[in-house]
Amino acid sequence: MTAPTIQLVAGLGNPGDEYRETRHNAGFWFVDALSRQWGVPFRREAKFHGEVCRISMKGEPVWLLKPDTWMNRSGQAVARLARFYKIPVESILVAHDDLDLPPGAVRLKQGGGHGGHNGLRDIASLMGDNGFVRLRIGIGHPGSTKEVTGFVLGSASAEERRLIDEAIARAVEELPHIIHGDYQKAMNRLHSRAEQSRLKQTTG
Repeated sequence: MTAPTIQLVAGLGNPGDEYRETRHNAGFWFVDALSRQWGVPFRREAKFHGEVCRISMKGEPVWLLKPDTWMNRSGQAVARLARFYKIPVESILVAHDDLDLPPGAVRLKQGGGHGGHNGLRDIASLMGDNGFVRLRIGIGHPGSTKEVTGFVLGSASAEERRLIDEAIARAVEELPHIIHGDYQKAMNRLHSRAEQSRLKQTTG
């Protein structure tokens, strides 16, 4: 049995050139990759508090969204677009950076807490529900909670960025399974391919 079809993919990040390459913008990197893959550019939509575009997945329309409200107010954009198009919370996928996963790891999760992530906290608050799906993009952890803010607002090393970009590319390839609610198949394939990549690097 599969979950509802995803109708909205929101990537989280902070707007502006100053933050473009920071770890906290990994969610933006994911939806940017989708935009490039489908050849559909983003456009600014003031009424949705961000940049949007629409792709088609086997005839099903899927909205891509990059809020420009700053991370801690991401819910403004997500809730506005979801309500305008009557998209239920379980049909929303939120892509975001995750401190609890190493660079190169990517995981799917439905529902749950915000884990201290301000973007997730605001979306759950304004949607009145935390049942949306999350694509957790690993960025690693600085080792101390005191260093987290500077870490997420800093740029990844070249090697970290390579690993993150490879994880995003794997997730992009699994998008058809994710969009159509087959999370287990997508997760199994993501895990398998990540392990193959790790072994290749270890033996290479």
